[in-house]
Amino acid sequence: MNRRPIITIDGPAGAGKSTISKILAERLSFICLDTGALYRAVAYRLKSEGWNGKTETVGDSCRNLKITLQRNEAGRVRVIVEGEDVSEKIRTEEIGILASRISALPQIREGLFAIQREFAAAGGIVAEGRDMGTVVFPDAEVKFFLDASLEERAKRRYSEMVSKGERVNLSEIENDIRLRDRQDRGRSIAPLVIPADAVVVDSSNQSIPQVVDFMISVIERDCPLRKCSK
Repeated sequence: MNRRPIITIDGPAGAGKSTISKILAERLSFICLDTGALYRAVAYRLKSEGWNGKTETVGDSCRNLKITLQRNEAGRVRVIVEGEDVSEKIRTEEIGILASRISALPQIREGLFAIQREFAAAGGIVAEGRDMGTVVFPDAEVKFFLDASLEERAKRRYSEMVSKGERVNLSEIENDIRLRDRQDRGRSIAPLVIPADAVVVDSSNQSIPQVVDFMISVIERDCPLRKCSK
């Protein structure tokens, strides 16, 4: 193996991909690639430019947009847009909603594919998203599909939002996730599906450490850590 491997984690909203990916990357001394941050970066730029909301103008707005991913001394990834570090600015609910809206647009996805693949060229990446193992990194050495029951995912999202001081309704959150599932699985561009060669992990009744330990055991089996960490 001439480079460290790429590990992908796909799955529906609320399955725990972000949390699991970060911990797994730390355990492996890999970099966690948060693909959602890229879509948020585009959304941030569109909002800053006063985008009119018309999808036919997105290509013009983003054609020459320069987005880069940089690793800092702590090993964390920073998102840079036209020389500006927007890593914290893109974490608002408003930007998140806009990012979700534009994420299915082919002109946006195609532009971001190149950035993701370039960043991962040297390997040593844990990439999480909804089409990492099927579209972005189809040749990844190890693939996971992280899932959980709708009820469990809704409970997790509810607890997360309450911990941030937000006033939310569990039933509404469950309905939102159900709708998101339908959209993700039914969209014509890169729908959410289980990669044919992925290991499916149901986290409904498992703790985060249990899931991470299981993934490590799979990686050790299919791609020994003595090779992964070199």
